[in-house]
Amino acid sequence: MTYWNLSIPVWEQLQKKMTWTQLDFLHNKKILDFGSGKGITADHFAEDNEVTAVEPNADMLKERFMAHDYIQLEGSLSVLKGLPSESFDAILCHNVLEYAPKERPEIVQEFARLLKPDGILSILKHNRAGRVMQMAVLLNQFDHANALLDGNCGQSAQFGAISYYEDTNICEWAPSLTLTTTFGMRTFWDLQQNQDIQSDPAWQQNMLALESRVSTIPAFQEIAFFHHLLLTKK
Repeated sequence: MTYWNLSIPVWEQLQKKMTWTQLDFLHNKKILDFGSGKGITADHFAEDNEVTAVEPNADMLKERFMAHDYIQLEGSLSVLKGLPSESFDAILCHNVLEYAPKERPEIVQEFARLLKPDGILSILKHNRAGRVMQMAVLLNQFDHANALLDGNCGQSAQFGAISYYEDTNICEWAPSLTLTTTFGMRTFWDLQQNQDIQSDPAWQQNMLALESRVSTIPAFQEIAFFHHLLLTKK
């Protein structure tokens, strides 16, 4: 299934392709997609998995994409609390916890409750150092870069304040979870100033290949715009 005729920005296309490749071991599983947005990731994995998607934004749900069958629930933390314990093989939470700073420890604790033993939690999150690089190199926003270095929040035009947190916080909030794999994400393409070239399929292929090559090298992970974390439940 291809989704790229849905006017998805190039940066989002590349991010989804790379994340999905890193999760290509998920087959015939029960999956929860928390903060599912317009349902593109939920739909992708619903091709050969049993997927339940949870999204609090009713406007997002009006534009929901559904080529494969999956369960869509509207809500947030309260919906998680109503689901039975140890009912999912994998939970996806991509670009969500930055926007729920008060609730995120409890959300992660619910993830741990809902995962089966040896289940997988996939978290995609902003990385502060990568954002500083983008502000300074691509956008020349030095005040914003310095504010981030001082520990302040970032800003998303669509979702509001970006409240950064550390990779290690996940296991502090839910000690039954163990961080097993970290991928750097968007190390290079968020620094690309030539916007036109990003629509070139050859450029996209080369960029994804290079990003994938450095995604597990610590020096490049440290400056990646995002981190993709895989955690397992003990």
